[in-house]
Amino acid sequence: MRRVSNSDGSIHVSELSIGGAIFHLHEETADPKAFCPKRHDGTTVTIGLFVADVDAVMNQASAAGGEVISPAQDYDYGYRQGKIRDPFGHIWMIEAEI
Repeated sequence: MRRVSNSDGSIHVSELSIGGAIFHLHEETADPKAFCPKRHDGTTVTIGLFVADVDAVMNQASAAGGEVISPAQDYDYGYRQGKIRDPFGHIWMIEAEI
């Protein structure tokens, strides 16, 4: 993961790499159709990310500034899951089959 900052120190882009694929989460822009979850106090989606070690990823995300919404736990439907909100306000479900 890489962070690109604005001159005031705020986050402009978070660059993520998952399974060799690189993608960016951008800050809110002047585009009237690009809404920031933080500004609107919510999001329309939860991004599900399957990983090998849910606890390690949750700890890494928290250390990088993410807010734990629900700690990782095992569910009777066969998943270990935890939710985290990134600095832009996007909600991630970190999960693995158990």
